[in-house]
Amino acid sequence: MKPAVVLTSLLLGFSSVTFAVAEEFTPIPDRSTFLSQVAGKDLRLTGYGPISVSLTVLPDGEIEGRGLGRPVTGAWRWQDGYFCRDLFWGQRNLGPNCQAVQMQGQTVRFIADQGTGNFADFAVQ
Repeated sequence: MKPAVVLTSLLLGFSSVTFAVAEEFTPIPDRSTFLSQVAGKDLRLTGYGPISVSLTVLPDGEIEGRGLGRPVTGAWRWQDGYFCRDLFWGQRNLGPNCQAVQMQGQTVRFIADQGTGNFADFAVQ
């Protein structure tokens, strides 16, 4: 699979990784809780071997990071209980998506398409 397709799939939440764990994922219900758990922290994509994706969701509504050696930039807002974001990977527009967000320990799960799509798990560091 081409790197652009892999990164687009991961950031859009079209790939799923399942880990056997005892603790359940807990929904993040509001912007305030989301900010306290995630804002300003390094989010690293987990479970994909050598694929390198690292993002920071900033309290001011920006997203920055790197994915497969290219910059990842964007904007986010909390809307109707969902993390809604618009992303660019380098010059490529990955478009908008509103996602359900859940936490389990130091892992944040973004579930595409308002929680009905696939998910991507990021380690919160």
